[in-house]
Amino acid sequence: MVKLLVFLGNPGKAYAKTRHNVGWMVAEHRYPHASWSEKFHGLVSLDNSIRLLKPTTYMNESGRSVRACMDFYGYAIDEILVIHDDLELPFGTLRLQKGGGLGGHNGLKSIKAHTQSDQFLRLRIGIGRPTHGPVASFVLERFTQEEEISLPLVINLAVRMLTDTYSSLPVTKTLV
Repeated sequence: MVKLLVFLGNPGKAYAKTRHNVGWMVAEHRYPHASWSEKFHGLVSLDNSIRLLKPTTYMNESGRSVRACMDFYGYAIDEILVIHDDLELPFGTLRLQKGGGLGGHNGLKSIKAHTQSDQFLRLRIGIGRPTHGPVASFVLERFTQEEEISLPLVINLAVRMLTDTYSSLPVTKTLV
């Protein structure tokens, strides 16, 4: 059973609408009235019995925040669900899975390094790959105008995937 939802992103206005912050966008849409407090190198809230965490360490150090929260509450790795952007999936494709490769995602690498495991649940939100230029620049850019039109649908699908119950994983959904 999931006890901790971790929404990956970067703090600050400059990053608010970037591809790397789609995890935070899901948190803000799903929990618009959450009361966030600063703790564990992040922002923490509670929704019924599920703890919410938005690390504020910047993406590359997200694991510090996750580990601190896990240690304080005694969460096991299989009680965590991480919501994050994913270059390996096309824009509009979402995948809920346990474990798997890290795909070069520095936030996931940090979580694995700090928890000594990659066996946490993940909601991967596809942002696609750049057609040119470095990946680091791409993830820190805003979505294209065309993507921004569909982004609310992607975020709504992510919220539905967080609240639906699945008998087996992985589950992949794509906007048509």
